[in-house]
Amino acid sequence: MRAVVMYAPGDVRVEQREDPKILAPTDAIIRLSATCVCGSDLWPYRGLDEHDGPVPMGHEYVGVVEEVGGEVTSVEPGQFVVGSFFASDNTCEICRAGYQSRCVHAVPMAAIGTQAQRARVPLADGTLVATPAMPEADLIPDLLAASDVLGTGWFAAVAAEAGPGKTVAVVGDGAVGLLGVLAAKQLGAERIVAFSRHADRQELAVEFGATDIVTERGDEGVARIKELTGGLGAHSVIEAVGTQESMMQAIRSARPGGHVGYVGVAHDVELPGRELFYSIVHLHGGPAPVRRFLPGLIELIWDRTINPGKVFDLELPLEEAAEGYRAMDERGAVKVLLRP
Repeated sequence: MRAVVMYAPGDVRVEQREDPKILAPTDAIIRLSATCVCGSDLWPYRGLDEHDGPVPMGHEYVGVVEEVGGEVTSVEPGQFVVGSFFASDNTCEICRAGYQSRCVHAVPMAAIGTQAQRARVPLADGTLVATPAMPEADLIPDLLAASDVLGTGWFAAVAAEAGPGKTVAVVGDGAVGLLGVLAAKQLGAERIVAFSRHADRQELAVEFGATDIVTERGDEGVARIKELTGGLGAHSVIEAVGTQESMMQAIRSARPGGHVGYVGVAHDVELPGRELFYSIVHLHGGPAPVRRFLPGLIELIWDRTINPGKVFDLELPLEEAAEGYRAMDERGAVKVLLRP
């Protein structure tokens, strides 16, 4: 099969790899219908994460089941499925509490690689969710978004306790931040403030439900949020970047007693204990337990209530994955969909 491999920062190639095989009776093999480049893939691409290449890339995926192990009962060959970026058994105590991304048997799909024509999915019964039928072609980008960025944005909104009567601020205008806006809207937020300096992303944020756009960032952005909220700050803040500046902007944008849902993969983030103590702000986040939300998200997509696939503004064949990485790195695309 053909698959994307990163050899070193900035060095992405598509090459021939061995077809995946069933290694455990709980595995499934899927033929990918679509995959994509994630913002987190850009950290090693930019040399900001350690990278011991060559390694297969990708952790977002939808496709058709081709083969299952002898113990798999929830999906079968021929079904279209959506999976999370962490494989989980969905039965352990942590999974039952709703934190499948920290399952005691969790397997990161990034270690397997899904920017490929096929992929092995461990713990298939707990990881894969079948759609009601074979989806129409236009739904595939929406379903792919559910595999990570929609589920991650949704978790951020839930962690921030977005809901009716709340003002929600969203730090980060990438795919996760934009879908955090969509999630906050679906959860009933009264006012949604998106931080963004890019006209195309501002437009999509408004389409997803943003009521206000703030172009300032850092302390200036915090001051603007305070101005919009009578000096109090937002009830709920979504942090979808992962830098020191974005985390402090999120915390300082929240009112006393407010909630910050942080899902940006943290890089060199250090929290000042004394400031945090006196802020009386709740922090909750981390790797999103996408599997918790998948059934409900698939239903919303299937009923065409939401269209999260609009975050994909560039579609390329798998063979042009390197161009997709370059486009996202240079902010020429919000998110790149790859067709195997």
